Order: sequence, then C-alpha cells, then structure tokens
Amino acid sequence: MAANRIPSYVLNSGSTMPAVGIGCWMGRSGDGEHVVQMVKNALLLGYRHIDTASNYGDEESVGQAIRQSSIMRSEIFITTKLASEDHGRVSDALNKSLEKLGTNYVDLFLMHWPQALLENGDALQPDENPTYIDTWKDMEQLVKSGKARSIGVSNFSVKTLTHLLSHADIVPAVNQVEAHPCLPQHGLLKFCQNNGIHLTAYSPVGKNKFASHEVVMSIAQHHDVTAAQVLLSWGVQRGTSVIPKTETAQRLSENISIIGLTSLEMRDLDVFHQLPGMHHSVCGFHSLLHGGSCFGWTYDQLGWNMSSGGIAKENEDPLI
Repeated sequence: MAANRIPSYVLNSGSTMPAVGIGCWMGRSGDGEHVVQMVKNALLLGYRHIDTASNYGDEESVGQAIRQSSIMRSEIFITTKLASEDHGRVSDALNKSLEKLGTNYVDLFLMHWPQALLENGDALQPDENPTYIDTWKDMEQLVKSGKARSIGVSNFSVKTLTHLLSHADIVPAVNQVEAHPCLPQHGLLKFCQNNGIHLTAYSPVGKNKFASHEVVMSIAQHHDVTAAQVLLSWGVQRGTSVIPKTETAQRLSENISIIGLTSLEMRDLDVFHQLPGMHHSVCGFHSLLHGGSCFGWTYDQLGWNMSSGGIAKENEDPLI
C-alpha cells in the first residue's frame, strides 16, 4: 500500500504537531556527531518534529543539526523536557535548553517526570515542595513569556493528571508516555482525549522486542512494509503521535512512511496485549522495591497499575 501523507495534530494550544517525530534518546547521555547526523538525515527525509530532553544531553547536537540544515526554524517542531533535578528552577532550566538548542523558543516543553529529584538523585515525596503542581505553575509562566509555545507532561497517569488538572490554569497540551501494542494505554488515551490532551508515544515499536511476532509480521507482509511501519501506523491511526529513533537512513525513511491499516488489523493490534505474556513495559526503569517503584516513587504514587518488574497485571491496562 502506498504511504500516506504524514498527518499532524492540532494541540489545545493551537500549535500543530507532526504525527511522526524523531526521538533523540540514544540510550546514553551526551552530544555527538552521530546525533547531529541522525537529525540532519531526518530533516532531509521530511521529518519536522524533533524530540529531545535536557537529560538526554544532546540538545547542542540537535541545535547544530538544525542550523546545518536548510530548513527554517519555523518549520520545525522542537520538543524538549525539564529534568527532574530542575523542578525548582524551571525558567533557568529552559533558558539553558534554549541556549544549547540555539533558539529563542521551543514548540513544546514537557515536565519529564512528575517527581522532583535532589542533586544526589533522591526523590522528593509527592507532598514535598516543589510538588509537580508547583512546577506546573512555573511552567505556565513560560507560555506567557513566549519561550514555550506549548507545555505538557511526560510519564503522567490518570491519577497524576487528574490531580494536576484540578489546579492547572493551562491544560497540558501533551502527555508523553510509553505506548505500543504490548502497553496500549487504552484507558489513559481515552482520558487524555476526553480532556483535550494529546498523547505522544515513546518506544512506539517496543524496542523491537515483539516486532517479529506472527500477528505483526502477518500485517507487515500483507502491506509489504516493515514491522516498525505497522506499529507506527497503528499508533498514528489511533490518534497518537509517535517518536521512534534510529540512526539508519533506510529505517528513518521507512518510519516516516505511514500506511493505512484495516479495521480488523487495528483491532488485532488493539488486543495484542491480551495474548499470553504480551502485556508489559519494554523500559528498564522499573524496580521491584516496595512492590514496584520508579525513580523514587512507588507505582501507587505514580498511578501505575503494574505488578513486579514492570509487567502488567493480566488483562489490565496500566495507567502510565
């Protein structure tokens, strides 16, 4: 099937976000020529959505790639994120990111995690200041300054979003979470849609941990595309944006080529997580301590319905 034109989503802020972006977390923190080259190749192929973060350590490389390209800044949607260590210095943190990126604004600024961390890596508890409500109030000021066209959150659940919305003057434009057929986040997606929040999926191809499954491969063979294209197309067709990462030029080209899936194919992927052993996270930041935790907060505090090791309870949808 021929590739469709890449759609965009209009956020509640009025900004337009391309449905497919290039993720810049390389599995290791730090700038490098490999990041510059990846982003330059992505822009050359037609990507206009770049996702990075302060903690990725590669904002300077992203900015360098943009400057070396022939693409006008106004045509590129840049997302970066507030590190958990910077919850008490939101404005200064964004200014540093802007300096590294070489731009005077970002299109989207996300609170990377709800928990604030001390410099030694210890997490403040949900009722300790700055809470994520305090941090969000500081982020709202950035919209007024024009330095962030839109603001949002990442790794928020229905529980934490509900609490945030009860205090927010600005509804988050985006919630970025892990989402793929093994962890579809159906409940969270519906909640976000009902509240005007767009959902962005990171790890949208599940780090290739289930791409070779017969369900996925059958759909890929039917359309003569890759498994990654099937998974990314599922993500876009259900109304989320996706931010895959790859340094390979061919895969960069394939990943931006979204196809149309049939209603039956969509259903097969919607229920994929119900297959034995398939309902789980693919990320490594889960801990078995205290019945499950992540960066100093328990799953209960985060609002995640997860069992040990980040494996979802059978037939339940985790609220990441």
